Amino acid sequence: MTSAQFDIQLVAVMTAAACALPGSFLILRKMGMMTDAISHAILPGIVVGFFLTENLSSPFLVIAAAATGVLTVFLVEVIRDTKLVKEDAAIGLVFPALFSIGVVLISRFAGDVHLDADVVLLGELAFAPFDRMMLFGADVGPRGLYVSGGVFLLSAAFIGAFYKELKCSTFDPALAAALGLAPGLLHYGLMSVVSMTAVAAFDVVGSILVVAMFVGPPAAAYLLTDRLPVMLGGSVGIGAACAIAGYWVAHVLDVSIAGSMAGCIGVAFGLTFLFSPERGIVASWRRRRRQKWVFAAQMLLVHLFHHEDTPEEAIENRSRHLQEHFGWTADAAEKTVDYADERDWLTVEDERLRLTSSGRDEARRVLRRGTGGARAQAPVGSMAHASARRVAEPA
Repeated sequence: MTSAQFDIQLVAVMTAAACALPGSFLILRKMGMMTDAISHAILPGIVVGFFLTENLSSPFLVIAAAATGVLTVFLVEVIRDTKLVKEDAAIGLVFPALFSIGVVLISRFAGDVHLDADVVLLGELAFAPFDRMMLFGADVGPRGLYVSGGVFLLSAAFIGAFYKELKCSTFDPALAAALGLAPGLLHYGLMSVVSMTAVAAFDVVGSILVVAMFVGPPAAAYLLTDRLPVMLGGSVGIGAACAIAGYWVAHVLDVSIAGSMAGCIGVAFGLTFLFSPERGIVASWRRRRRQKWVFAAQMLLVHLFHHEDTPEEAIENRSRHLQEHFGWTADAAEKTVDYADERDWLTVEDERLRLTSSGRDEARRVLRRGTGGARAQAPVGSMAHASARRVAEPA
């Protein structure tokens, strides 16, 4: 691996880490697309910065762009707080308005200048090793590494200093306000960090990858854990792994680095979305399927318990009678009996279904939980029939 390849991966990993920390709070606050809005709305800030400095390379253009990002968040919040429109509509109203102001200013006052968001914000990772930071005449590494490292430290310091306050205001803003934690001030502080990070990351890796790094890794981590510290660490880890994997995929296939990294983030989220142990699609499907059989077996136990030691037991508690009684298919009835038998809830003797002591206890527990006391005795049969039919038929 050459030094240039190492520099590219190092810059990408640091940028992914910088985006992942505030991105986690954006995901938890359901504001993931705010970064996309900021990317469109910062143009007037760049134009104003150019008018003041008349220098396309001035760092003030980036500062003005970040300030416009904060203004974007403020205007979205103001419109949303009126309760007249939803937040997505507020975002859709604000960033086209600000973007159009930037376009009008350019066409009216800077038509002969090549000035747009790309001038200061369209980075390219492939060029990162050639844009060097010089300190006292010495080359100290790629400039993008220091830019990304700076915003990463800024994000880490802000989150570390206000961790408890951010956590409380994110999950329960009303409680945070009652405790005097100033959730509104924290929100704008977080949005300022988001805006600064977004603008700095745009300059390093480009607009496509920034939105992916802000949203993808935190969203994947969110599906893997319920603990905020683990989510923050997981977001950084997933983002870094996708950055490295994306680089080597791009190297092998000879394609865009940013596009490859964004693709790897999408693949990582897709795999997590499908196979997350608790919240993944596969796990949810297996859990729903298991719950159907559990519910069907419990209804069977209630039915057997209801007719146990009665004159109807010889007919009602026969396996062959279940299809007629519950409306199950033969396969569903057989699987339900097998499921209950495997859990030692009943025994089968010449098609006669007999509750075991544990099955009888389970039936009583279901009755106490589901309908309660004596009231359960009368409607339990019809309840079991209707519910069990709905549950078991699709299986």
